[in-house]
Amino acid sequence: MADKSLNKTELVAAVAAASGQTQSAVNDVLDGLFSTLADSVSSGTKVTIPGWIAVERTERAARTGRNPQTGATIEIPAGHSVKISAGSKLKAAAK
Repeated sequence: MADKSLNKTELVAAVAAASGQTQSAVNDVLDGLFSTLADSVSSGTKVTIPGWIAVERTERAARTGRNPQTGATIEIPAGHSVKISAGSKLKAAAK
């Protein structure tokens, strides 16, 4: 795993410095991006930024699980999850 991380505040500062925009403007854009992403995924719309990232909602079938404390069998209901796939440019940057 990576021993470094970049939180939102640091990301906003880095993007603001790279783009010449204010941190406030960059923060508003990121908030809008995340809001739109959440709305799209929750409605079942796949979001793709070619070469960088794809985000989509997936279906999870109902299944049988086990309570780790008691060992009792439990039924886990069907639900949704999110799948995030890295694009070719993002994969190349990780090398």
